[in-house]
Amino acid sequence: MRKTVSAFAAAALLALGATTAAIAQSASYSGPSTAPKAAASGVYSGPSTVPLMTVKQLLDTGKDDQHARLQGRIVSHDGGEHYTFEDATGRITMEIDDKKFPAGQTVSAEQRVELLGELDKGLRKTEFEVDRMALLP
Repeated sequence: MRKTVSAFAAAALLALGATTAAIAQSASYSGPSTAPKAAASGVYSGPSTVPLMTVKQLLDTGKDDQHARLQGRIVSHDGGEHYTFEDATGRITMEIDDKKFPAGQTVSAEQRVELLGELDKGLRKTEFEVDRMALLP
């Protein structure tokens, strides 16, 4: 009985580990990465009244929970849902859920994207939480 319970517990831990690894991956970003990959979904691509800003403008004048649109490139995957985004004015850390990547499309480090989201400005870190992503031509 004890061996059966131990074997069951070991199998459950292996399954949990595989599930955790799958969650930490992003199948939609193909640029540089320090972590593995996972899945994606579709996005809205119509007009928006949220202002288009540069990374520099957002970092210099942005307020916590401020909505903004950014255009540039996701230049690296930094693990989990964390990415580095870059435009001509600078870089910012992004939090992008795998579901925010365009369904069935891969986003490379060379692909220009438009991101809609909000600034999360804290005492120790500042990052942009992405609500929507669209590929740019």
